[in-house]
Amino acid sequence: METFTHFVTRLSSTQLLLITLTLLLYTPTWPSSAAATQTELLRDFKASPDPSIQTFQTLLADPNGNFSLGFLRVNKTQLALALLHVPSSDPLWLANPTQLARWSDRTTLVFNGSLVLSDPQGKVFWSTHTQGDRVVLLNTSNVQIQTQSSVLWQSFDFPTNTLVENQNFTSTMSLVSSNGLYSMRLGNNFMGLYAKFKSGSNSDQIYWRHRAMEVKAEIVEGKGPIYAQVNPDGFLGMYQTGNPAPVDIQPFNTFHRPVNGLRKVRLEPDGNFNGFYWDGSKWVLDFQAISLPCELPSPCGAYGLCGAGNGSCSCLDNRTEFRSGECFPVQYGDFCSGGLGEISNFWVIRRSGVELPYKELMGYQTMSSYGECERVCERNCSCWGAVYNNASGFCYTMDYSIQTLVGLGMRARWVILRCGRVQGGRK
Repeated sequence: METFTHFVTRLSSTQLLLITLTLLLYTPTWPSSAAATQTELLRDFKASPDPSIQTFQTLLADPNGNFSLGFLRVNKTQLALALLHVPSSDPLWLANPTQLARWSDRTTLVFNGSLVLSDPQGKVFWSTHTQGDRVVLLNTSNVQIQTQSSVLWQSFDFPTNTLVENQNFTSTMSLVSSNGLYSMRLGNNFMGLYAKFKSGSNSDQIYWRHRAMEVKAEIVEGKGPIYAQVNPDGFLGMYQTGNPAPVDIQPFNTFHRPVNGLRKVRLEPDGNFNGFYWDGSKWVLDFQAISLPCELPSPCGAYGLCGAGNGSCSCLDNRTEFRSGECFPVQYGDFCSGGLGEISNFWVIRRSGVELPYKELMGYQTMSSYGECERVCERNCSCWGAVYNNASGFCYTMDYSIQTLVGLGMRARWVILRCGRVQGGRK
């Protein structure tokens, strides 16, 4: 700065006036964290990522400095527009989780009434499609695009994997885990967790369901949909539109105990649904939808076996060593083409003493024997496997690559699995 001052004092008044006018006419795009103090973005705002920044580049802050909107660097070369909880550097929301941009000074975020993330070739990674006057970040962590009289768009309406306290979660929304495998959605009187075990399918497998208990209020048919909300008093509540009383309460460990920090719930990459609060230095686990490891949708990966007593992982075929979180790669598709009857198309595992972790949520048929259950699967080229319960006679068939099953010792359950397409013979 001293060098710049000495340089200016040697200039003539005409030169100084020219420099002043140039500075007024030219407003640079700041690629670094120079915009960190901004509490609103106005039309004609433009920013690009700074190549020297390794983690997060702040663009917009809330009035209290607890939250920040900016560029998050992902896998070194990619970029997401993200909202961070500043004390923990934890992302609470991503604008473009399924279509990441490049971390390049040629990628731009502009506000021209819409927030638009794009590249010089005209590829738009994400846009709000609005005609607003300004962008603000509230102290609730909600990003809003506003006009003088209304809110046109807000990030609270488009959650990714996280909900914070007092954020409404409606039946038109879904939470999706960061790996894209699991989702949380609301039904007409329940919330459910779903797994995407079948590629390209909309019929996800439900593996956890919590029905509204309707203790404090009843759900009135035709009176409006239900929604969920993290309550600052320490619970996840379900409500019906128009009624402030909850139709269901899922208490956290700190239920009715005040905490000073932010509360949130998050859908995890392993499929669990967890609640946390910020204690000033770390996130503290305060709630778990699924408490036992073997009740998760696939804790040991495809064709894995979870030990019911200790949660240890092994492989269903008793020959393959469990490593790298899986026994066999996940396979997609079906056996409906290429000669189902030929042994080269698949191989079979038969195993006793196992069961499905979420069988109560699956459809089944009643069969007279294990053999009949196996034949039903064999005749259906979409069937990847079947589990038969000798005691009840229930036959469960699966139209997706087999995930983790639960070991039950020598109790009489049987599983029949097709272990994927194999070119040229047995795997």
